Amino acid sequence: MEVKVSAGFKKMILATLLFPTMLLILGLYHGVLQAYYRGGWIHDTSFWGLEYYQGLTLHGVINAIVFTTMVIVGFGHALIAYFLKKEPNLKVAWLSFWLMTIGVLMAAWAILAGKATVLYTFYAPLKAHTLFYLGATLLIIGSWVAFFSWIPVLRQWRKENPGKPVPLAVIGIFSTFIVWFVATLGVAAEVLIYLLPWSVGIMEEVDVPMTRLLFWFFGHPLVYFWLLPAYIMYYVFMPKLAGGKLYSEDAARLVFLLFIVFSIPVGVHHQFTEPGLSQTTKLLHSMITFAVAIPSLITAFTLAASLEYAGRQRGSTSLLGWMFKQPFFDKNNWFFAYLIVGLIIFIIGGFTGVVNASYNVNLVVHNTAWIPGHFHMTVGAPVALALMAIVLYLYAQLTGKEIKLKWLNLSVPYLWALGLLFMSTAMMYNGVVNGEPRRTNLGLTYLNPDNPLFKPEWVPYANSVLIGGTLLGTAAIIYFVVLFATMFSKATREGGVISFPVAETVHGFSGAKWLDSFRPWIIILIILIIAAYGLAIYDVINSTYGTSPGYSPVSPVPIK
Repeated sequence: MEVKVSAGFKKMILATLLFPTMLLILGLYHGVLQAYYRGGWIHDTSFWGLEYYQGLTLHGVINAIVFTTMVIVGFGHALIAYFLKKEPNLKVAWLSFWLMTIGVLMAAWAILAGKATVLYTFYAPLKAHTLFYLGATLLIIGSWVAFFSWIPVLRQWRKENPGKPVPLAVIGIFSTFIVWFVATLGVAAEVLIYLLPWSVGIMEEVDVPMTRLLFWFFGHPLVYFWLLPAYIMYYVFMPKLAGGKLYSEDAARLVFLLFIVFSIPVGVHHQFTEPGLSQTTKLLHSMITFAVAIPSLITAFTLAASLEYAGRQRGSTSLLGWMFKQPFFDKNNWFFAYLIVGLIIFIIGGFTGVVNASYNVNLVVHNTAWIPGHFHMTVGAPVALALMAIVLYLYAQLTGKEIKLKWLNLSVPYLWALGLLFMSTAMMYNGVVNGEPRRTNLGLTYLNPDNPLFKPEWVPYANSVLIGGTLLGTAAIIYFVVLFATMFSKATREGGVISFPVAETVHGFSGAKWLDSFRPWIIILIILIIAAYGLAIYDVINSTYGTSPGYSPVSPVPIK
């Protein structure tokens, strides 16, 4: 089924997708540089005029916040128009785009000018220019505007379709933005109450424990904001692309709704090593973090059953033969390759997340290279590949062009996965076994033969990081070659059309009202937040720690 969209709506979606994708070139470039710093290839504090931590900030902010947020908004616009057969208000959608774009440009200026080297985890005491905080605020508000524009469309659809269940993809995208909206309330409070007044001089010092608590209220749910659009593609598109059906729609709906409940009150597991938070608070957040594994385990079984169904439709009769009957190397079915490869790497990375949730084991890996190794496997594979794929797919749909260089395009997810395996496994192993630190310019110190801190035993792992970073950079180059080749080609059919590969179901929706409504899940979420974060805020308010001046990441001396 195809849905024709208006010319204005088409332009808005393309702008929302392509602007952050072009910025991603800069973010990926600095990601490769990080591999070269950490791999011991660069023995300096800067490269081509940009400092190490400045580049790390660019990499994190562009890849993890700007690219993901804007592409997910663009994807959401397309899903709403396709499944509800109504376009959101175009003026409001453009307002959302311009708010986000202006915010991104403000923050980008601050980072490139060297005035916001605070990493993407921008809590105190690292201090940024006011424009960085204003830019982040506008990006968040712009995304809210887009989400709010979808609510009346869904309400109207419900009125016109009484008794009809909300489409699964719409359940998915609304779950995504409910998580996002609630999570960003924390970072909005951090910025508006603490960081903005601090950056303009109204406050000379800032409450560091509170800013960290508010940031991680946002920081870990952010992971599920990234993952849920990939889950939409896994549940709604991938079974169809594999030639089969989704095994259970009820299971898929339950997964999305469980993420609403469990994804927010978990952030303190990032703060297990910090003072000022009680053991009771840390235990509670640890337990809820383990609970987040439940929807992921349901996903593992449901998607495996869906892919087994597809494999048996393709002729498999043995116990595990269905695994090898998937269209892994069909160049015309490249979308499937992007999704399945991201899913496989996510399974590997997801198991390592249990380590981070466990208090005792977390103490071993905290602030080591294990953390970015785990992070890149769980987010750098499923999220990056799914969002890169949807940009390419929707661009081709909306412009009426054919994807060019299909064999090259098919190589992207496999090179990407190989790069992540080289890079992330080396970082995780050397982090947990040898204590390799994260957020550290290793090429300047531990991997510099001229430095007294040089550790020759780390060199093999550094070489693996170098190989992985190079493979990831190569995959990125190929992706953009394919994207630009497609952009500069001629249209072969009418544009302005959206058509998604929507899977049928083996076991359809049961009709259970609790799987077709957000209200009960939001109520449970509010109760959990009050319990988990009420206790945490009480701890911070009653701690004995005072306020702090601002710091630069390259100096232990306060800025003022």
